[in-house]
Amino acid sequence: MTTPRAPKVAGIDSTVPPPPHTAAPTAAPTAAPFGAPLPPPASGGPLQDRLAGWVSDLTLLHELTESLIRTDSLDGALREVLRAGAALVGARRGMAVLEPADGQGPALTVGLGLAHAELGTIETVPRSVTSYGRILDGLDPLPEGSLLPRPIAHPDLRSEDDLDPRHREVAARLGYAASYALPLATEEAGRLGAVVWLYDEPAEPAERQRHLVGLYGRFATEHLARLLEVERARVRVATVAEELLPSRLPRIPGVQLAARHRTGPRGGGDWYDALPLPDGALGLAVGSVTGSGPSALAAMGRLRASLRAYAVMEGEDPVAVLSDLELLLRLTEPARSATALFAFCEPADRRIVLAGAGHTPPLLIGEHRTEYVETSLSAPLGMLSCWEAPSVELSPAPGETVLLYTDGLLRRTGDAMDRAFARLHAAAASVPRADRSDPDAVADHVLRTVLPEGLDTGGADGEDVVLLAARFE
Repeated sequence: MTTPRAPKVAGIDSTVPPPPHTAAPTAAPTAAPFGAPLPPPASGGPLQDRLAGWVSDLTLLHELTESLIRTDSLDGALREVLRAGAALVGARRGMAVLEPADGQGPALTVGLGLAHAELGTIETVPRSVTSYGRILDGLDPLPEGSLLPRPIAHPDLRSEDDLDPRHREVAARLGYAASYALPLATEEAGRLGAVVWLYDEPAEPAERQRHLVGLYGRFATEHLARLLEVERARVRVATVAEELLPSRLPRIPGVQLAARHRTGPRGGGDWYDALPLPDGALGLAVGSVTGSGPSALAAMGRLRASLRAYAVMEGEDPVAVLSDLELLLRLTEPARSATALFAFCEPADRRIVLAGAGHTPPLLIGEHRTEYVETSLSAPLGMLSCWEAPSVELSPAPGETVLLYTDGLLRRTGDAMDRAFARLHAAAASVPRADRSDPDAVADHVLRTVLPEGLDTGGADGEDVVLLAARFE
């Protein structure tokens, strides 16, 4: 009968070396007949103690890796690695540095039990003399037969005669006496960063602790590598999306403009536009195409470019602009639909004529009123054989702001649509009096109030958000 072996958990090799104080295992007992109970081991408890230790370690690793898997951002994952590693090595403070060896970024530093100023103080120590710096810069020789750096332990910084004076000064100021640094590296992912845990008194992890945190570190590195690819893809998509949108807003007498745009992790097709038209007029547009990823971005770029052309030709009739856009979409991309809203504005007369195709209604924000503009119900572009809906005319009072937006703003709240509309209305109504003269301040206040957790925390399913504010003088 072979010695029992615990199963793998969460992709981690369950081979755990025996602790120094554990006696060698005794010989396995002779196999008993099928169905008969096994006799107890000759020596009693050592084998059972070892099995219990394995089960305990694997259970702990399982819990820690499950918590890590639930993180969906680089910052959150690094903080979880710090917390879990501190529990494994018996420390209470630490610092994690993400600095991929390929140099493509992003670079990120987070702390556990360390304030921002204390992290800055540690970073004043020359990198070449710090354990995490030697790991990140590859200054230490690699272990024989390995392509990965090894962990670095400083059991007692106070007794190291060759310790850099600046390092000694910072350690004394922050009150740590020992450190243990672990590389965040695997052969598949390469070197992504390093974690260093700090001890208040001279100490170092035992062999068993080192083994467990090493297993956890390899799993954490693979998880960070996946998040890193997602983040890089998100940045690339956001860059392309920003390039497809206006680089700056036009300056038109009688109106002030402000825009906010954030692309979700997968890259959606939400867009906005503001273009000068003949005789001092202004065209405002927002819209969204179905789908996500590069194809949606490409469709968004084509749709926006087409709308600009139609707006120049017949901008005074928003219904005609959207009708032309619907025909183009149906002929060139029959499998795709889109929502859009186009407004023809005459700032000198404070007159707006607008039409929408399945789009959310604008919001009028003023000193004496905050209300949605009543637009007729209409289907999105590409949903019917022939689209047409009547236009709506409105006249903002001096100082009032017209807010155009996409439904991504409402969906990011996580509420049902009726509650999301109420939430947006309440946010607009609560704009401070001092901020109502600045469309940038209006847009920022609405975003902060509607999305209190921030615009950049949409998670893996985050929607695109577009906001276009026009204040009429």
